[in-house]
Amino acid sequence: MFKPRIFVAGHKGMVGSALVRFLKKDNNELILRDRKELDLLNQKDVQNFFKYEKIDQIYLAAAKVGGIHANNTYPAEFIYENLMVQNNIIYNAFLNGVKKLLFLGSSCIYPKNATQPMKEEELLTGKLEPTNEPYAIAKIAGIKLCESFNRQYGKSHGIDYRSIMPTNLYGPGDNYHPENSHVIPGLIHRFHNAKINNVSNISIWGTGTPKREFLYVDDMARASIHIMNLDVKTYYDHVSERCSHINVGSGEDLTIKQLAETIKEVVGFKGEIKFDLDKLDGSPRKFLNTEKINNMGFKHEVSLREGLIKTYQEYKINNAKF
Repeated sequence: MFKPRIFVAGHKGMVGSALVRFLKKDNNELILRDRKELDLLNQKDVQNFFKYEKIDQIYLAAAKVGGIHANNTYPAEFIYENLMVQNNIIYNAFLNGVKKLLFLGSSCIYPKNATQPMKEEELLTGKLEPTNEPYAIAKIAGIKLCESFNRQYGKSHGIDYRSIMPTNLYGPGDNYHPENSHVIPGLIHRFHNAKINNVSNISIWGTGTPKREFLYVDDMARASIHIMNLDVKTYYDHVSERCSHINVGSGEDLTIKQLAETIKEVVGFKGEIKFDLDKLDGSPRKFLNTEKINNMGFKHEVSLREGLIKTYQEYKINNAKF
């Protein structure tokens, strides 16, 4: 039986490592390179890699990611590095005959005041959230790069480059840096440290009122593999050539305050939660419409509480030294 040679770009990141875990279950031939072996920002290195490796499929999970603070502090790096990595991979994939590629994006591509829950068609209908605009623009460019290659070369070259847009992800392998992390790993880290140091209270950015949706990373890996392997007719029955990206989420959202209280319980912190009203909130609500992927046969499996418990257990083993 034919086993495709699959390149997972970003295999050491949270999503990439989850993809590797699931792809290994089917005995796929995985091609993996870390940053020392392959600099995805270097055009020549990427060209040589594709020339010699003869890749069949690509999961493009490599990206520079971070929370509000990181996006505000390093906007140049966020737009430049993400554009370069995805441009290098997608273009060289095409030049070297790679037929199937899945680009992993982010729900921040949608306008700040998009209609909720956000359908795929909301893309480019309004202004982006300013705090992560450079990152979002890079991800939108990645979607449009895939769509443009499909439109121009899909039939003549037999390529099928798809895009999947997850909601806020969390799970094993996340970044727990106290300043540059996303909300769940950041809160896990802070609540854990507050617990072990017997701190009476911790302060959380913003008002606590914005609503967010979260998806455990294993569900994201399952969704990605599902979309990659979906037959052409089923996939294109649900998308158009100029709106071909697919949302993936849990179908449930909650306020940052509710999230903080849940993480507080999971970690076992007994102190008080306070809110720093001088800090930015970000978008008032980010909730994805997942009708398309659900109609394609995928639904998430891991509840938020179950995922948080698993994530905290992994944090205590690998990251509590922070």
